[in-house]
Amino acid sequence: MATQATADIGLIGLAVMGQNLVLNMDDHGYTVAVFNRTVEKVDEFVQGPARGTKVIGTHSLEELVQTLKRPRRVMMLVKAGKPVDDFIEQLIPLLEEGDIIIDGGNSNYNDTIRRTKYVESKGLLYIGTGVSGGEEGARHGPSIMPGGSPAAWPHVKPIFQDIAAKVDDGSPCCDWVGEDGAGHFVKMVHNGIEYGDMQIIAEAYHLMKEGLGMSNAAMSEVFGRWNEGQLDSYLIEITRDILGYRSEDGEEIIDKILDTAGQKGTGKWTAVSALEMGIPLTLIGEAVFARFLSALKDERVEASRVLSGPDPAYDGDREAFIRDLEEAVYAAKIISYAQGYMLMRAAAGEYGWNLNYGGIALMWRGGCIIRSVFLGRIKEAFDDDPGLSNLLLAPYFRDAMENAQAAWRRVVARAVALGIPTPALSSALAFFDGYRRERLPANLIQAQRDYFGAHTYERVDRPRGEFFHTNWTGEGGAVTAGSYEA
Repeated sequence: MATQATADIGLIGLAVMGQNLVLNMDDHGYTVAVFNRTVEKVDEFVQGPARGTKVIGTHSLEELVQTLKRPRRVMMLVKAGKPVDDFIEQLIPLLEEGDIIIDGGNSNYNDTIRRTKYVESKGLLYIGTGVSGGEEGARHGPSIMPGGSPAAWPHVKPIFQDIAAKVDDGSPCCDWVGEDGAGHFVKMVHNGIEYGDMQIIAEAYHLMKEGLGMSNAAMSEVFGRWNEGQLDSYLIEITRDILGYRSEDGEEIIDKILDTAGQKGTGKWTAVSALEMGIPLTLIGEAVFARFLSALKDERVEASRVLSGPDPAYDGDREAFIRDLEEAVYAAKIISYAQGYMLMRAAAGEYGWNLNYGGIALMWRGGCIIRSVFLGRIKEAFDDDPGLSNLLLAPYFRDAMENAQAAWRRVVARAVALGIPTPALSSALAFFDGYRRERLPANLIQAQRDYFGAHTYERVDRPRGEFFHTNWTGEGGAVTAGSYEA
């Protein structure tokens, strides 16, 4: 039984992500002690994938802690929710002042805010970090987004930055994000943008498949072409591979997969957070709802027998439509990130986080699921103007929207005419048209609110902050309200 303090870091949770992260740390010269609630997994890992490494298997939390150098660093990669709280409670009595507990799972940022405060009250330090990149990223270099107790960062920085993905100039896709829940919040927004990107790509696939009647091989070729241009990204790349994949007996697997999309909740958290903060995260919200709709498979089968729509076959210039579709996908992608950054800016104000927006784009450029060339443009935009209020106002993105919008409008209009649903592409366009307008019809909504509820309104010909009420029916009473919830 290992009792000497020789390990640089301990890791709890030996599912695939945990195992791969441990092997990644071992590759970079760190000694890792491991523990799993089902202790048989420890022996299986040490004698299997970790055979020949410096990994130390332990069979209790006490033994795990005994192997760790001070300050002790204990990282959990366990299911979000109660399991995280349970392990924190078990670890606290075993640790000493200045030791660090790290949650590397997909925890809700509100839980991380609470846990940081609680763990710090016990004299310990806490980090809640997003880890993105899936199994491959964990093994060979993920994007890592740590937040929590600032005093903990110097003690984990070398390990995290060594194992993280690197961009072309060698910069690690990992840096300190901010206090308490900031790291998990940024990871949540990352996952929300991931939902949006995936839905946009799925809609492009749907339009090519149903509208243009293209084969999987032909669509694979289109996505391959797109991956060499402005849409160069991990998700476009794997879509090319998925559509081109054949099983050993020649089956096109994509056509065998049931059309119901699952989710672990982070996209929904992003949408809920946007609703709570009053940020119009329309595209990501529609991406979440699209997954909900896909899950209604039995109802959709029934509806398909009784509800009719137009013939989805497109009879125009196929190549021209594909060119338009590429521009539409790019424009919607810009909206997805613009909305995600709007939410991060709102959260920074709400929770007092000093977020480095360009640095976040850099962290996402390698290792993570949404990595793309496009992110370099976001970093440049914030480097040029750190106070940038919205990505759409940066010169590069403003010009990109100007160049893409005619094609984008043609695609959305054609999708509507064909009866092919494009909730992400369409809602992104609606947001763009709303955001670029000086005047929206909300004056009528406010008049309605004042009519039925005396909620008051402001006037365009008077200073902001002055509130008025009209006695629309002649039967209203006096109003004392001096504000309204906008």
